Amino acid sequence: MSKPEQVRIIVAGGGSGGHVFPAIAIANAIRRQIPSAQILFVGAKGRMEMKQVPLAGYDIIGLNIAGIQRRLTWKNLLVPFKLIDSIIRAKNILRRFKPQLVIGVGGYASAPMVNQAAQQGIPVLIQEQNSYPGLTNRMLGKKAQKICVAYEGMERFFDKTKLYLTGNPVRSDVVNLEGKKEQALEYFGLDANKPVLLITGGSLGARSINHAAAANLPRLVQEGIQVIWQTGSFYYPTAQMQAQGYEKSVSVNQFISRMDLAYAAADLIVSRAGAIAISEICIVQKPAILVPSPNVAEDHQTKNAMALVNHHAAILITDSQAEASLGDIVIDLMQNPQKRVQIADKLQALAFYDAADKIATVAISMIND
Repeated sequence: MSKPEQVRIIVAGGGSGGHVFPAIAIANAIRRQIPSAQILFVGAKGRMEMKQVPLAGYDIIGLNIAGIQRRLTWKNLLVPFKLIDSIIRAKNILRRFKPQLVIGVGGYASAPMVNQAAQQGIPVLIQEQNSYPGLTNRMLGKKAQKICVAYEGMERFFDKTKLYLTGNPVRSDVVNLEGKKEQALEYFGLDANKPVLLITGGSLGARSINHAAAANLPRLVQEGIQVIWQTGSFYYPTAQMQAQGYEKSVSVNQFISRMDLAYAAADLIVSRAGAIAISEICIVQKPAILVPSPNVAEDHQTKNAMALVNHHAAILITDSQAEASLGDIVIDLMQNPQKRVQIADKLQALAFYDAADKIATVAISMIND
C-alpha cells in the first residue's frame, strides 16, 4: 500500500474524557502506522481536550462552541452566534491546514468540522461510540464515507455499506494490567489484604453516584471495603470533607490520570455507562455496577449498559435507585467472589483489544483511495 508523502488529518470533537482519550488513541495509532503524519485536533474552547491533547503531544485549535443547556439560561441565547462563529472558523481551519481526511469523534466541535469538510469534498470518517447514536451523528453519518462502530446492528441507523465494526478505542495503558496490582495499591495508599471498590462518574463527575458513595461510605468501610473515588472537580471539595476520618480506607480523587492503576487495584467497579467506560470495563474484565446517566440524548447510556446486562456481564441500577441500592449490591458482590468471577468471565467475549489500530487502518485507507 503506497502512502502519501505528507499525510494531514484533522481529528474533531471532545468535551469529555469519553471523547478525548479515544481520539488521542486513534491519533497515536495513525502515528504508529505513519510516523510522519501531521495530525491537528479541533476541540471546543474551555473543554478538557484543550488541556489533555497538548499533554499527549498534539496541536489543537479551539472553536467557540457550546451545546444548548437543558435548563433555561441566558447562555442559550449565545448558542446560534457561537455556531456561526464555529462554522466560519472551521472553514478557515480547513483552508489553512488542507487535510486529506477529517475524523469526527463526537462532541461539540465534531459537527461544524464534519459538515464543512463534507461541503468541501474532504473525506470524512465518523467514530460512533454508542449502541444508540444521537441525532447529530445520525445526520453526520449521511455525509461520511465510512463509519466505525462498536456494536453490531448499527445498520438500523447508518448505511450498511459504510460500517466497520472496530470497537471503541481505549487508553493504551488499560489494555494490559498484568503485574500492576501491587503498584496500584501503593499508588492509592491501600491495603493489599482488603477488597477495593472503584467508584467513578467519569471525568466530569456524576451527582447521583457521588451522593450514593457519600451515603454508603461509613457502611462500606465498616465492612472492610476500601474505596477509590473519582469525584470530578465540582464535587471534589465536598467529597473530601465527607471522607474525613476514612483516609486509610478511602482515596478521594478529583480526576484519576492513572486509570490503569485504578482498574488494576479494583475488585469491583461502580460507573456510569458511557461508551468508553463500557469498553474499558470489557477490556479490564472487572465486574461492574452500571448507573446510566439519565441526562443524555435518547437514554443511550441505558442502551449501552444493556449490551452488557443482556450477556450477564454487568449489573444495572437506575440513577434514582443508586443511593438506596448501591451499598447492598456492593457488599453482596464483595462477599461473593464466585459471582464476581462469573460476571468478569462474560466480559472477555465483548472486548475489542485493537480498536484504535483498526480505526487507523480504515482512516489511512481513505487517504490512499
